[in-house]
Amino acid sequence: MNLHTADFEQTLDANRDRLIVLDFYADWCGPCKMLAPHLAAAEGDYPDVFFAKVNVDEEEALARRFSIVSIPTLLFIKNGVAVKKSVGYLDADELRALIDSAL
Repeated sequence: MNLHTADFEQTLDANRDRLIVLDFYADWCGPCKMLAPHLAAAEGDYPDVFFAKVNVDEEEALARRFSIVSIPTLLFIKNGVAVKKSVGYLDADELRALIDSAL
C-alpha cells in the first residue's frame, strides 16, 4: 500500500495495535528495487504486520517529518512511536531479523 500525506494519520491510527513497517523509497533507487521483493515476501510471512510504502519524491513532507535523508529507509512504528529505523539495503534474513526484533 502506498501512503500519501492525506491518508497517513488515518492509516497509522487504524493500524495502531500492529507493528507498522514503512518503506521510504523512490522509483529510480536501485537498492529500493532490490529490497522490494524481500518486503513483499515478508508481508506474506507476517500477516499481523502492516507494510506500507512512501515515495519520497511524491511525499516530501512525510520524508522531512521522519528525517529521511537516504533511501531505502525502513521505519518501524509500534503504538504510534518509531521504535526502529534501518537505512540501506537489507537481504531477506536481515529484514526478517529486524522485523522479529521490533515485534
